Formats: sequence, structure tokens, C-alpha cells
Amino acid sequence: MQIKVDRDLKVPVYLQIRNQIASMILDGTLRAGQPLPPERTLAQSLGINRSTVVNAYSELKADGLVDSRVGKGTVVLSHLTGEQDKEKYSDPPAWSQFLSHTAERSNESLLRDILELANRRDIISFAAGISGMETDPVEALRGIEEEIVSPACRFALNHTPAEGMPCLRESISELMCARGVEAGPEEILVLSGSQQGIDIAARAFLDPGDVVFVEEPTFFSALQIFRAAGARIIGIPVDARGMRVDLLEQALTRYRPKFIFTVPTFQNPSGTTMDLERRKRLLELAYRRNTFILEDDPYSDLRFEGSRVPLLKELDKNGYVIYLSSFSKLLFPGVRIGWINAPKPMVVQFTKVKQMTDLHADSLSQWIIHRYLRSGGLDAHLSRIIAEYRIKRDIMIDELITDPVREMEWNKPQGGFYLWCRLPDDIPYATLMVKAAERGVAYVSGTAFFQGGKGGNYMRLNFTYPSREEIREGIRRLKAAIRETLQAGERNRTQRERKFGEFEVLR
Repeated sequence: MQIKVDRDLKVPVYLQIRNQIASMILDGTLRAGQPLPPERTLAQSLGINRSTVVNAYSELKADGLVDSRVGKGTVVLSHLTGEQDKEKYSDPPAWSQFLSHTAERSNESLLRDILELANRRDIISFAAGISGMETDPVEALRGIEEEIVSPACRFALNHTPAEGMPCLRESISELMCARGVEAGPEEILVLSGSQQGIDIAARAFLDPGDVVFVEEPTFFSALQIFRAAGARIIGIPVDARGMRVDLLEQALTRYRPKFIFTVPTFQNPSGTTMDLERRKRLLELAYRRNTFILEDDPYSDLRFEGSRVPLLKELDKNGYVIYLSSFSKLLFPGVRIGWINAPKPMVVQFTKVKQMTDLHADSLSQWIIHRYLRSGGLDAHLSRIIAEYRIKRDIMIDELITDPVREMEWNKPQGGFYLWCRLPDDIPYATLMVKAAERGVAYVSGTAFFQGGKGGNYMRLNFTYPSREEIREGIRRLKAAIRETLQAGERNRTQRERKFGEFEVLR
């Protein structure tokens, strides 16, 4: 590429360069995709400042004749059309460079991977937090669905109000009353699953840098949502009685969170239930500090034994608790219908936030749930699945007790979906996950439920989704994988100690 610069001309040097390169592009001397010399190289060859070349290239970009490509420098673009345009430069767009900070903070695939594993027939999955297929009320819903999609009920496929169908909100209001909460339909917002409620609360309340208190460990999707919102997440430890409200009180002296997120009943992942004394104390602290509580309650109807503990929403008389629940854990996991119960002004605001991403929850699913609730079949269904899940929980515990793994501990939840297991602190959890996968069994590592990569010596095991025989076989495989991992770790430690001892002798 031959460029001449005449300093005696009145035309600025950068325009002389621009005009000559443009002419070479237009007459075909420079072809589409051909790189231009680097700015510094061209400047040195012409004996001019690099800024002059930068200005020339900027003019060419403005004319649409060249563009900057990552790793390729400045390249010529095609200016031709039709058949002559076949040779134009067309690398795939570097879309990842255009992601927002929110999208980058949301770049976690755990939930997608868990759902994929749940649909693989070659894997026994203790990872998925979903109900067992054999307990789904298929027969009860079949007639309802056929009735709804008949020509006489074609309206069921139309849009519904953003807040949800009025008749479903009325049915949910009655369900809340059965749970001990007086909630009018106007205080109900129907969701596409209760997880959407966590996202709506985050969008409504959180700006980047705001503080959120969560239990530690806690529901991993809530952590992902709060991280995506740019929140500062403070973990409050959980013990056998639920969230440590004494530590919460200390934390409240240092931070002012926008809200406190809790799963107080059959907590995900630990399975623990916050006792009544702590629930009352949590509410007292919320009132004193003027802080909302986001109560996620997908499991409280699934109690196998023990006495019922009142919901936080049931105890709250001042409107500080935003309550979330879902039908996905009770009926079909794919029927993504949940709800928020909150004061009416808050429901109005949440509806505005919801409309930005989801006009309304699925109409057909809303009608199915409403008709099912009206049929009166929910109580009988709950009794049936509670009996089955209790058996599955006990089978899993029995398998863990039989020929137990050294130093492995687990809880016995009184309800819900999960066993929370602890392994030796120094177990290489990444190796264990690989060993388990090689044996055809999956679980969720405790690292998903903690901030900062902690929890590698914990695992969450779901007992509701796999069949009874799959639980027996899966636990046997898992124990074998744990033993293999521990033995490999012992061998590695012995080798390191031997090498260190040899080093000491050499010294």
C-alpha cells in the first residue's frame, strides 16, 4: 500500500491518508477483509505522529469503509453489493463483548445442568429439586385439562390480567386462609413459579451495592438472583433450630439490609425448620430495624412428622413479611405457577415490575390449578405424597446407615425434599463429583449454597424425585464414589508427607 504525504498541500495530512486509502478500497486495490497497517507502523513509515493515522482511520470507519476487529486490527469492509459482495468480511459477531454487567453476573449454569441431569435416563439424580413422577396427580388433572381446552372454554387460552386470573387469586386466598393467613385476592400476585417472586423482589428493591441478608447455606437460585442484581450478600449461619437470629442481631448493628431472605420451613438445602422462638425474634428485629422479610415457603405442606410451626407471614401483624409459595413442589414441576402474598400497594408495584419481563403467568396452567383447587383434591393428594416421601426419606437414611462412610453425617428432616450431608472437611469435592458422575449418580455440591466457594464438604441429596430402587442403588454408588475419593486423598497425603520427609533428610 503506497501512500504519499505532501505537507505543502492545504489538505490536512490525516485527510490525505484517508482519501488515498478510500480510493484504493473503492477501486479494488484493497479488498474486503484485508488488514490495514497498524497505526504505529504506518505513522513510522510516513514520518508522522500516530495520532494522525488514528484520525485517518477514524474517518474511514465513519465512512463505513473499515472496521476494527479483535485480534485482527483495522480491516477493510466490503462496499459492494449483489454478486460482488460474496467476498465481504463476515466474522461472527463477538457478542460476549456486548454483555451487560447484569448478564455477566448471571452467567451461572447450575440450574440448567441440574434440570438436564433430571431428564437423563442413564443418571440417578439426587440433584433435582422436583417431585417424583409417580406421585404426580395425572388422572385428576386429565379431565380438567380436557374440559378447559374444549370449544366451550376457548377463553381459557386468552390473556389473563397481569396479577393473575381473579378466580385463581380467590382460590389462593382461600388456600392462604387454610395456612393461617388472612389474605384477600387483591393481596395475591400469581407468578410463573415462586422463583420469579425472588427475582421481582430483587428488581423492586435492590440497586447495585445494596445489602441482602440470607441464610447460610441458602437456596442457590436466590444467590444467583441477588448477585445478578449487584447486591452485597451477607450470610447468617443456620443450625438445627434455623437461622441464628443472635448473629442476625449482631449483623443488623453493622448493616442495614434491604430485606432478609429466608426459607424457614424445611429449609433448602439443610432441611431444618426455624423454631417458633426464633421466628418471633426475627420479626421483632425486622420491626425494630424497619427491614422486610422475604419468606420463601414451597415445602411447609410437606410435613412427615412433628408439630406444625406457624408461618412467618402468619405471625406478622404489621405487613413486614413478603410471602412466596408455589404449586410446582406439590403438583407438577412443569406447571410453573406460584404466588406472592404481600400488602396491596406492594402487589401493585410488583405487578409493574413483573410486566417488564412476563406479561402474565401461563393462562392454561392458571385454569388447571384453579379447577384442581376447586375440585377439592389437593388434601388427598398431599396425604398420598407425604406418605410416599416419608418412605423415600427413610430408605435413603437406611442406605446411608448401612455400611456407613467414615465421618459422613446427615440430618433427618421432618419434611421437604432434601437430606443435607457432611463429609470430612478436607475431601476434594471436585474429584468427588467426577467420581460420582463416572458411577452414574448426581448430587449438588454444598458450594452452590454458600458465598465464596465454601461448603465443599457438604452435599444436598433429593429423595423425592428418584424411585425407591433408584435411591437404594444411587446411595450405594455414591458411597463407593466417596470412599474412592477419600482413599485417593489419603494416598496423595501420604505421598506428600513421604516427599517432605525425604526433603528434611536431605537438608
